[in-house]
Amino acid sequence: MNPKRTFRFILLAAAAVALVGSALAHATLGKRNAEPLTGAGSSFVFPLVSTWTPVYDAATGVHVNYNPIGSGGGIAAISNRTVDFGASDAPLAPDQFRSCNGCVQIPWALSATSIAYNLDGVPTHLHMSGSVLARIYLGQITQWNDAAIRKLNPKVKLPSETITPIFRSDSSGTTYNFTEYLSTVSPAFKSKVGKGTQVNFPTGVGGRGSSGVAGVLSRTNGGIIYVDVAYSLKSHFKFFAMQNRAGKYTLPGLRGIQAAAATVKKVPANNELSIVDPPKSQPTAYPICTFTYVILPLKTDKAPQLRKFVFWALTGGQKYGPKLLFQRIPKPVLVKAEKTLKQIHG
Repeated sequence: MNPKRTFRFILLAAAAVALVGSALAHATLGKRNAEPLTGAGSSFVFPLVSTWTPVYDAATGVHVNYNPIGSGGGIAAISNRTVDFGASDAPLAPDQFRSCNGCVQIPWALSATSIAYNLDGVPTHLHMSGSVLARIYLGQITQWNDAAIRKLNPKVKLPSETITPIFRSDSSGTTYNFTEYLSTVSPAFKSKVGKGTQVNFPTGVGGRGSSGVAGVLSRTNGGIIYVDVAYSLKSHFKFFAMQNRAGKYTLPGLRGIQAAAATVKKVPANNELSIVDPPKSQPTAYPICTFTYVILPLKTDKAPQLRKFVFWALTGGQKYGPKLLFQRIPKPVLVKAEKTLKQIHG
């Protein structure tokens, strides 16, 4: 090769390497300088969000900090704008919408509340009905060998152990899902306790957060808690097969969650959805399922980043859910969620 041509080739190659190096440096710098997003709220959805965040960070360079302080805390945090987004398993009440001063809620995850128990000498997946469970949390059934429980489990020898109902002491979307279900199946529970993120249970022991009630249950033989199924699996708890409206005993697995979500045909303007106690037409449905919501301000300096992150969670992020017993968002919910996201602006 001609020496002049060789020299020119070396110069061009060096320039190309320098250009690529510069581009990589700028890309790396851009990723490092990407502004983080902060969120807080639901401990129910925390296993899924904590799976999302490192994946999203690696793909985009945007770090998402999420604090599982409970749904009530998440609603308060986004209302006060101390975080970029909140998360709640309970839909916002009208007064909470007003206090949030321009917020929208978007269903971004879907799972179930398991009813876990700690009782020596009995199998997992004992049978339970909503009406009997309501009587337990009303303090009307106090022993494990009560006739009502034995009738549901005729082949199991139940001990005369005292039942200890355990509940969330903090404001909790899981409590909302649980009490909405019991209020639906039990008129007595509806009139005496009602539904809400924080209610006055007439009996039992409280614990703060999903990890708090799980800790109480692990120390309490005879205890019962309501907690998302991911926590039950992680903690190796026994949990009930719940009787649904079709009279079938179903588990809080993906099949049961999907059947409950199949009842959603239309999403209302405020995105509030309820799928507890599905009709008999869904014989495989688990009766205590719930959507969980991300709460976003309509106006924010981080509008582009929030829209991108939540859209990813609703689409690419859904594939990480099934291993944690989160079912994919149904299409009607996804379509409405995408329309709602477009309302977020800077």
